[in-house]
Amino acid sequence: MPLFIRDDDVDALAAKLQAATKSRTKTEAVRLALEHELQRVREKQPASERAAASIAISRTMGPGGGSFDMKTFTDDMWGDI
Repeated sequence: MPLFIRDDDVDALAAKLQAATKSRTKTEAVRLALEHELQRVREKQPASERAAASIAISRTMGPGGGSFDMKTFTDDMWGDI
């Protein structure tokens, strides 16, 4: 879905960022800015919250079968016998 910038000040900021980062388009500059801001927010997130998210993901995966053999998996992957 497209993002339209209807605020002249925001459009001017996007143009300045485009020039400063030498981005090909304002869209690319805005994407870059949003990625950097998300990274900054994630880095400020407490470790307990980051750990909780990881734990939630692992719970959705369910318990392991216990029969996984890493050596066999690696040998098969590399074609070693």
